[in-house]
Amino acid sequence: MPEGHTIHALAARLNRTLGRRPVAVSSPQGRFAADAALIDGRILEAASARGKHLFVDFDDIVLHVHLGLIGSFHVKPRADEARATSPARLRIEGADHVAELRGPMICALVDDATRRMTLEKLGPDPLHPPDRAGDGAGRAWERITKSRKAIAELLLDQSVVAGVGNVYRCEVLFRHRIDPFTPGRDLGRRLWDEVWDDLVTLLPLGMAFSQILTMQDQVDAAAEMVADGSSLAVTERLTGERLGDHFERRFHTYQRTGEACDRCGRRVREQVIGGRTLYWCPGCQRRRKR
Repeated sequence: MPEGHTIHALAARLNRTLGRRPVAVSSPQGRFAADAALIDGRILEAASARGKHLFVDFDDIVLHVHLGLIGSFHVKPRADEARATSPARLRIEGADHVAELRGPMICALVDDATRRMTLEKLGPDPLHPPDRAGDGAGRAWERITKSRKAIAELLLDQSVVAGVGNVYRCEVLFRHRIDPFTPGRDLGRRLWDEVWDDLVTLLPLGMAFSQILTMQDQVDAAAEMVADGSSLAVTERLTGERLGDHFERRFHTYQRTGEACDRCGRRVREQVIGGRTLYWCPGCQRRRKR
């Protein structure tokens, strides 16, 4: 399932290529044809993301998209279009770019009240400016500290933190040496603040490069590129059709079951928790309170 940085990057891509101008909207697959006709020819005013939810405003009508496990939504220059292997649920065409949505869990037109109801169910989003600058960590902590569930499970709960998926869960817990089975109510507040601050740092890098970056050498290199503006050339080439490849794909624990931990040498383990496979190091990840 795409994590929150992917959806925020998609919103930015839609705004950059199709925003603030009339667009042609259709449903080649046919399943969204009637609703597509309602927004065909309207101005795509703005796209926004919260967690794993995308909202696209067309005047007074809102398109709500959630990609779910298998959905994809790419935006390409017309010159780069290739013949599709399957018809799109939704196609948005501008003068120079085309966006195509396939296999979403949600693709629906909603009103502002319905959007507000969806947003109210979500926890703070490390990529949402008010949550980043405000007390996003504190809002999440209110739920965490009252729960008997393991922190590894709580991190996947979108009502606790919006946008975090399995890869970030595994990697951020490792980066802070946290025992993933620690009940939320037993986790130290300082440890949680460290995790939140790390998510605030890591997710924007994932958004910029369309890659989950958690190895510190890659994090440092990506942050430097963002700071000096050289990352923009990478970002603007991305279409959302596939993962970025500027950095080598490397992780500390994710999908490394049985391999030696790169910090202590113990074997990485796996266990299903919160409906997804958790990968962790039993040697390194023992912190709970400090």
